[in-house]
Amino acid sequence: MEKHISIARLELANITKQYPGCLANDKVSLTLLPGEIHALLGENGAGKSTLVKTIYGVVAPDKGDILWNGKEVSIKSPSIARDLGIGMVFQHFSLFETLTVSQNIELCLSKLQLKNIGDLAQRISKLSADYGLDVDPHRYVHSLSIGERQRVEIMRCLVQSVKLLILDEPTSVLTPQEVSGLFGVLRTLSEQGCSILFISHKLHEVTEICHKATILRGGKVVDTCVPSEETPATIAKMMVGDLAEQDAGYSKQEGGHIVFNIHDLSLTTKQPFGTALKNINLSLKAGEILGIAGVAGNGQDELMAIISGEEERHVKASLELNGTPIGHLNAGERRKLGMAYVPEERLGRGAVPDMSLTENTLLTHSEGFVKNGLVQWNVLKDYANTLIDKYKVKCHGEFSEAKSLSGGNLQKFIMGREIGQNPKLLICAHPTWGVDVGAALAIHQALLELRNQGAAILLVSEDIDELFLLADRMAAVCDGYLSPLVKTEQTNIDQIGQWMAGTFINNTAPINSDTVEQGTKA
Repeated sequence: MEKHISIARLELANITKQYPGCLANDKVSLTLLPGEIHALLGENGAGKSTLVKTIYGVVAPDKGDILWNGKEVSIKSPSIARDLGIGMVFQHFSLFETLTVSQNIELCLSKLQLKNIGDLAQRISKLSADYGLDVDPHRYVHSLSIGERQRVEIMRCLVQSVKLLILDEPTSVLTPQEVSGLFGVLRTLSEQGCSILFISHKLHEVTEICHKATILRGGKVVDTCVPSEETPATIAKMMVGDLAEQDAGYSKQEGGHIVFNIHDLSLTTKQPFGTALKNINLSLKAGEILGIAGVAGNGQDELMAIISGEEERHVKASLELNGTPIGHLNAGERRKLGMAYVPEERLGRGAVPDMSLTENTLLTHSEGFVKNGLVQWNVLKDYANTLIDKYKVKCHGEFSEAKSLSGGNLQKFIMGREIGQNPKLLICAHPTWGVDVGAALAIHQALLELRNQGAAILLVSEDIDELFLLADRMAAVCDGYLSPLVKTEQTNIDQIGQWMAGTFINNTAPINSDTVEQGTKA
């Protein structure tokens, strides 16, 4: 790595932030050089988000100093951060879908910045060419893929002549080809002296692109390393200590009889920017995990809704669970036949935020806990504690509200609740999205244990490495089409990545829009 100047771009000295009942950052110190790609690592709840929000002016530290190019600064708002040259791309993009790329970028610029830039669209086009971002300033955001939207977020920072770019889980929703393109952009920025703070749970990416890493645990800096001199396993051990067992690859197995079947499913979407399903055919066997890859927004949500029963429209297409047609049944009726569901959205769909873990257990798991119309609260409370203990859920007990848990801990609880029903079919969407290494390992092992007990599991994930690790068979979805199903051992990341980009669609029978079912209200 070329060191452009000797003065550090950013120095954090003893940054401390206390929330009620939680010391989020405890005397955190970090130095970031010009041109350095620096990883910030740690479990959920380790203090990463609080620290980067401090740098970006969203959170004010209680104690500690921030030095920018050797001078102490007070970053009281994101606008001050942007004026210094600090840009941040959050995990959840903040773009208006009904505006163009240029209009979205203009919203974060001051009048002075706009005056200095001049023709904004021309500036965007030039930067796009310089960095190979392929961003069209005149396209509407709703027409962009997830990868293209991320490039817009990066472009928003580049337009402001960013000197430090903070990226929070930047590859979680990208195809392998898009990840490769992103890394090319980051390396170019690094060579030009831009510093990059890189947050990721994908440790193999950290070892590939980052020059240095700082590891947080419990709000403190516990270690630093040069990622290229480490392995994902050794970095994971720094993050979570002796609990850092690694997914070392699991044996694949052939499924048994068909548990779930979809035949010729085509359905319009009710959402303004949703994706219609087109000629979906799928068979899922007992004792197997079928992985569905795809970039977000290509029909996964619509597919999960129609399978789970959340989508209330009836369809003529065949949906069968153990030979029983279920297309006309509601979600509760499907659960009674042996279906369980872990949705993508934990708070709001997977769990009610203001309800306790005990109450959330009852939502989908009433059998055995209701007698003569009355809830057996003591029995239910004991079972909730069993789930907390078995899945090592960090909380203050069975009366903890769902919203008080970290994302990873709530996900473990929801997984445990659904698996505890001994389902014949588990529909699982993005099970480890945004969770740390330890929580992901626990979730993976729970899924494999359920599979080995004979359950059929449909696993939808944007993490292609996770799918190759867990799935016995795989497919990809793009623009509402489902690719061929293939044994995981007979494919590779490049092929699945191409399918995620839609290369198989030309070989799929075309769907006339007039033949796509509207569905009937249940």
